Amino acid sequence: AAGGGGGRGISVCHNDAEFKKAFDLTSMEAESAFGDKSVYIEKFVENPRHIEVQIIADSKGNVVHLYERDCSVQRRNQKLIEEAPSSILNDELRKKMGQSAVKLAKHVGYENAGTIEFLVDSRKNYYFIEMNTRIQVEHPVTEMITGIDLVKEQIKIAYGKQLSFKQRDVKIYGHAIECRINAENPLNNFMPAPGKIGKILLPGGFNVRFDSHIYPDYEVPPFYDSMLGKLIVFAPNRKEALRKMRIALEQLVIEGITTNVEYHYAILHATDFVKGTYDTGFVA
Repeated sequence: AAGGGGGRGISVCHNDAEFKKAFDLTSMEAESAFGDKSVYIEKFVENPRHIEVQIIADSKGNVVHLYERDCSVQRRNQKLIEEAPSSILNDELRKKMGQSAVKLAKHVGYENAGTIEFLVDSRKNYYFIEMNTRIQVEHPVTEMITGIDLVKEQIKIAYGKQLSFKQRDVKIYGHAIECRINAENPLNNFMPAPGKIGKILLPGGFNVRFDSHIYPDYEVPPFYDSMLGKLIVFAPNRKEALRKMRIALEQLVIEGITTNVEYHYAILHATDFVKGTYDTGFVA
């Protein structure tokens, strides 16, 4: 990738010949665009899983991880479905990635809820991508499997209070899935579909949650993110969670605009997703 503060030119190389050609070409592009021909080289991970680890840290130096979320179902590098725990991690790798996330947060003296994001390859090697220094859209799946209210903990941390739990107190129970319900058209390259919402019917039942700001006659503006809400379900295991999410999607009605509800329903029936063998290239 080209340096010089822009990072526009990126080439993927699979052998020495491709590397030499791409290196020379990207250097020229960088010099032409930014007056600096420096480039940087990084490992290209093919068909990875996108795994992120939720951490929370107080002002007293205590940092705890709340395990992982699998965010590999994405369109244009934007997450569509998140689930926890991940079906590809064993207990050893889960512990190792959690410890890495805590170590990083402690090293930078982080305070607040945050997320350490990784790519995991087919050989179960994991690579750091970035840290999100905030609460994330998909935090409800972590709340569901741990029973910890992350926003409540953030408020307590802001008051200068110490975390009320240790790492050994955080356990995983069951399985949670979140679908991001967006005003977009999956049949037209996920183009945003703003407009006026008509009738709304929300799914209900035990351990079904819908976080949203919308209401009948709400006007979805074209200026912001197209997300309308988050549909989250929790069940004792992944199979039951999939079944519950399918039913919840069947019950969710948002009239007046185009949404991705039916697209989510299709994903929930796709063989690779049901088997848990999907990766970040799944939607494409």
